[in-house]
Amino acid sequence: MNANDSALDTHRDGSGRARWFALAIVMTAAFMDLVDVTIVNIAIPSIERSAHASVSQIQWITAGYALAFAAGLITGGRLGDIHGRKRLFLIGVGGFTFASALCGFAGNPEMLVAARILQGGMAAMMVPQVLSIVHATFPAHERGKVFGLFGAVVGLGAVSGPLLGALLTEWNLYGLEWRPIFLINLPVGLAAWLLGRRFITESRAPKALKLDLVGVALVSLGLLMLLYPLTRGRELDWPLWGYASMAGALGVFGLLVAHERRKAARDGSPLIELPLFRVKSFAAGIAVQTVFGVGLGIFFLVWTLYMQTGLGWSPLRAGLTGVPFSIAVSTAAGVSVQKLVPRFGRMVLQAGALIMGVGVLLYLWEAHRYGLAIASWQMALPLVVMGTGMGLIVAPLTDAVLSEVPREHAGSASGLINTVQQMGNALGLGLVSVVFFGEIGDRLSRSQIGPAFVHAFQHALGWVAGIMGVIFLLMSALPKRPAPHPEGTDPSVEESSVGEREHELVH
Repeated sequence: MNANDSALDTHRDGSGRARWFALAIVMTAAFMDLVDVTIVNIAIPSIERSAHASVSQIQWITAGYALAFAAGLITGGRLGDIHGRKRLFLIGVGGFTFASALCGFAGNPEMLVAARILQGGMAAMMVPQVLSIVHATFPAHERGKVFGLFGAVVGLGAVSGPLLGALLTEWNLYGLEWRPIFLINLPVGLAAWLLGRRFITESRAPKALKLDLVGVALVSLGLLMLLYPLTRGRELDWPLWGYASMAGALGVFGLLVAHERRKAARDGSPLIELPLFRVKSFAAGIAVQTVFGVGLGIFFLVWTLYMQTGLGWSPLRAGLTGVPFSIAVSTAAGVSVQKLVPRFGRMVLQAGALIMGVGVLLYLWEAHRYGLAIASWQMALPLVVMGTGMGLIVAPLTDAVLSEVPREHAGSASGLINTVQQMGNALGLGLVSVVFFGEIGDRLSRSQIGPAFVHAFQHALGWVAGIMGVIFLLMSALPKRPAPHPEGTDPSVEESSVGEREHELVH
């Protein structure tokens, strides 16, 4: 062996080690984002009490993140393709860490809301690069193992987020109350940024599409005009301008459609590929994702407020109560993809919607029967049923929606699926004012709070059960036997599907 051969072998060995370091770094960043989504919900009552946040501010602490994340997802992915995935990943990680510090040191609710919106925007820069970096770093024969590791990270994030949030809030470290749930991101984010600079290899798409910033602006404006009146309407006694704003949002979405048509004709790189909606299964799938996001947005915020404010439970007890749900979601998701969908196809997803709906109704019945005396163990059964139904849906849904999409549109369709799910989540969080807080009086005595929150929780669960019924009907338009990949799709589409499943499991 000559010197050149020896040097080449050393380089290959080093590259092999470096790519696994790179995987650990991007998985750490993905885990940080996944945990951040779930960790905040459990601390919401503590934030409401100590920061004196209003109802609408509480909603925007969660909805602002979801809205910024949704609006920036597709743009974040395209920026990475154009300017380099490593560069955008580092910008995203750095910005996410900085925004976490702003959240942790926020002096008032307004600053916390603004910092959460920034955090969501930075997550939109960071998250799309994670699977793109994996695709560019690992050969095809190793990606199955890598995506399996991501599945484990998703499951771990779903379980550990609420528990970690509960522990950090309960411990009240240094008298900081809820602030450590954000400050814990600082050492993790800093380490990911420093190590990412060294070990991640830069990559770009050979044919990157151009940005559609006007499309992003119109989407964001339309959602803001819809969500802001929903979240503030109750507090302001539903003013006329709120109804005008919500009606105007429809006009903005109309402008978006017209702009996207012109953009596609001009340079072929619109934010939204409108021809996709001519595919029946895709249009139905987008509707399913949106409505499903609305249901999850309503449930998770209301559930936390019900347990901690209504029942008076500690954050730790509330976090531990949710463990059966998280385990059921992760278990059912693995079984549905590996065993059930290949055999039964669309019926698995429809069964998931029915099972989750049954779990919601069972929870509603128990909340009504036991009232304020309900125990954590009594919640376990409906939560396991709900988690099982959710797991049967979230893992195979993306592939089902994409199965009839033409190959040339698969990448755009995949990004759009996750975007609308996040937008649905933001809309659901906005609707909490209507379906939950709308059932609670303005001036309650201490003895009235518990019964009022239990009643409002039951009312919200009725909405969620109805949403699951709508999802079941919409699923009838999905293919009976979805193909594993759309028309010979390349692995980059598979990575996008995994990216969607990451966030569906925890929102």
